[in-house]
Amino acid sequence: MSHQADEPNHRLARRLGVSDAVMVGMGSMIGAGIFAAIGPAASAAGSGLLVGLAIAAVVAYANATSSAQLAAVYPEAGGTYVYGRRTLGPFWGYLAGWSFVVGKTASLSAMALTVGAYAFPGYERPIGIAAVLAMTAVNYVGVEKTAGVTKVIVSVVLVTLVILVGAAWASPGFGVSNLTGGNRAGIGGILEAAGLLFFAFAGYARIATLGEEVEDPSRTIPRAIPLALGATLTVYAVVAITSLLAVGPHALATADAPLVAAAEGGSPWAGPVVRVGGTVAALGVLLSLLAGVSRTGFAMARDRHLPAWLDAVHPRHRTPHRAELTVGVLVVLIVAIADLRGAIGFSSFAVLTYYAIANASALTQPDGERRWPRWLQVVGLAGCVLLAFSLPLQAVVGGSILLAIGSALFPLSRR
Repeated sequence: MSHQADEPNHRLARRLGVSDAVMVGMGSMIGAGIFAAIGPAASAAGSGLLVGLAIAAVVAYANATSSAQLAAVYPEAGGTYVYGRRTLGPFWGYLAGWSFVVGKTASLSAMALTVGAYAFPGYERPIGIAAVLAMTAVNYVGVEKTAGVTKVIVSVVLVTLVILVGAAWASPGFGVSNLTGGNRAGIGGILEAAGLLFFAFAGYARIATLGEEVEDPSRTIPRAIPLALGATLTVYAVVAITSLLAVGPHALATADAPLVAAAEGGSPWAGPVVRVGGTVAALGVLLSLLAGVSRTGFAMARDRHLPAWLDAVHPRHRTPHRAELTVGVLVVLIVAIADLRGAIGFSSFAVLTYYAIANASALTQPDGERRWPRWLQVVGLAGCVLLAFSLPLQAVVGGSILLAIGSALFPLSRR
């Protein structure tokens, strides 16, 4: 009898190993951070974006360890939605799920528009909509297909970034003198840059939200999350430092495609290559995010916090197909009217709320379930709150309103 036949019909199939899970996590992070967040971060902090990157990395690491520690005990689809419900109570789990679905739906819209901006400038919306439909179709036929496609995407992006680094180092203006330009922001600008760059690190949540589809989750997830985060941080640091030395923070802040500007300074032919890499990277984020959001929606529907119609597993592909199709339709609608910069800021606020609940959940775990010290979760919780309220005012206000709406709907969902 096959492994699939052994699985209960209402459960998802466990098919992902460590390397698959690491690739899903990296595919969710590299595109968003390198190709979308560096420019706004340079605008907020100038060359201080490197300090912001370090702050974001510390908060991300604390959040990653909390997520890994919780996922080893609660290896179910849904991530912090499940952890908060099990450790803090139904409301906090619901609020985490609400934050994740709403925030990441905004992030999906941002990534779809990024695909359009890199692939065909001026046709962002139709290209973005086509990308959402294509990636939804890939997710629909099975998570192992998602992991396989993500491996190809991550490989292409890494090759592109190697070309970028080589081209930037060949620039005649490459040097430390470029670090003196741009915005001389204080601690407020640096924290804002850290909040924007955290948007790029949040992809390791995809590993936790795939908890029901990972083989040996108590071993695989705690290994995969730090590996994906560490590899991504290394790539971020190399590319950020290289880009600053190549063209300086002012050029990064003002360019529509900052990494294209960094590459073209030394080798004009490298610009189109980086555009292709940016398109592929954004597609990778789109693919992995669609998988994560749909599975959180599936878990919330299973507990009747979302319509029960979404609580369905495809009989052949063993995927939450109704949740995947619903998320795809919602993202298409948002892409038709969305603003890219606003979507990124709002997504960051909601995702930081999600991870604040994850850290609070990990703080409650007894010693027998602990893999990391409690002070690390305190750092993660405080860091999430600090970075969330360091974001632009529009993102803070809009995110707070959406969280208030979600909280008001909680009693209705329980009824």
